[in-house]
Amino acid sequence: MIPTHEIIRVREVMKTAVDMVDGLTTVAEALRMMKHIETKCLIVNKRHDDDEYGIVLISDIACEVLAKDRAPERVNVYEIMSKPVIAVDPLMDIRYCARLFQKFGLSRAPVISQGRVIGIISYTDMVLKGLCAGIPCGGAASPG
Repeated sequence: MIPTHEIIRVREVMKTAVDMVDGLTTVAEALRMMKHIETKCLIVNKRHDDDEYGIVLISDIACEVLAKDRAPERVNVYEIMSKPVIAVDPLMDIRYCARLFQKFGLSRAPVISQGRVIGIISYTDMVLKGLCAGIPCGGAASPG
């Protein structure tokens, strides 16, 4: 267990590169618009202040468009997105974030502060940038 003096917060390990799209964007357009090479999701922007953010995972595109042989030019992002998103606070301890992901079957979530998306957090970020920060990870296995 991580002692309280070693709390690692979501904001310390999240990715700040976020691809945002409009819900009316076609899947084909959204894929062309993706700017960040490691993007595995798209955040669907709010239509107005009282709306909520949505999310489309690459797996959603694979399952709802590719596997069903639908034309990406004819499918709008809003048709396959999840909305509202389960968001994470940037000050959350990554241990609680991992528990939240486990409880709700998430693989990634937007980080929202003051009503705006400021990043994306995933299990990969929590483990490789968070947990591994305090221990030697990725090297050769130690003997014995």
